[in-house]
Amino acid sequence: MLSEPRSGRLAAWGNALLAGLVSPDDAALAVVGEDAVHRVGGLPGEAGPVGLTLALGRLRGLGVTGFRVALPAPGHPLGLSGPPEFNARALEAGEAVVAFGAPYGLVPEVREAGPEGDLHVEVVWRCLAVREAPPADVPSLGEAERELAEGLRDATALLSRLDVAGSGPVAEAALDAYRARAERGREVLAPGYPPRAVRVLELAQRVGLLVSVAHESGHGGAVSASQIAARGEALRPVERVARRAQVAAYNAYVEELERRR
Repeated sequence: MLSEPRSGRLAAWGNALLAGLVSPDDAALAVVGEDAVHRVGGLPGEAGPVGLTLALGRLRGLGVTGFRVALPAPGHPLGLSGPPEFNARALEAGEAVVAFGAPYGLVPEVREAGPEGDLHVEVVWRCLAVREAPPADVPSLGEAERELAEGLRDATALLSRLDVAGSGPVAEAALDAYRARAERGREVLAPGYPPRAVRVLELAQRVGLLVSVAHESGHGGAVSASQIAARGEALRPVERVARRAQVAAYNAYVEELERRR
């Protein structure tokens, strides 16, 4: 949850490109980020994988007017609409992009090579047919913001009582990394997104940080099996809320398109 999902970058900057707010090259550069290269395979009319710039243009020509994000987890097909083959691939990857306006979806296949600290990462997005239907379990921005505030309050209170909210060097390192990212003034979303979407995504990332720190800090002060189980019960719903909010923020562009129809 700490790192920005590749599907989020592709959807956000793809939407900015479709809105005419960024150039194709700038959109592709933002999507690739720190990876070495991204390509798209399985596009109609293409014999093999093609570069992102060409792929985004081809998808626009096929009728795509927006991009949504899916962040599914076992038992929670968040953002998906079928068919089963696409859902299965998206679940395996933990993320996907679903086009709006044309029945296509993109699932990332990530390949890493090289030593730690000098990884060469290549991503191939597989273009597959999707069902044109409302995505599963995606809240509106307003709903997501309310859920995040409630989930963060309840989980923080419970974890504090159990003394397992996260402490020590692992927690401090995670918090320092989050602060450093914020101080660099990174662009949370691409141009064209409403301020509320940026606010929801930032809060979702902070909630995700809490969940990650709690997981990575071992058992903390939870010394009994019942306390450890209670922490797990507290983390599961708040992690789900944070994922739902992330998807709602990335999907705000398409949500606005639907309102204008």
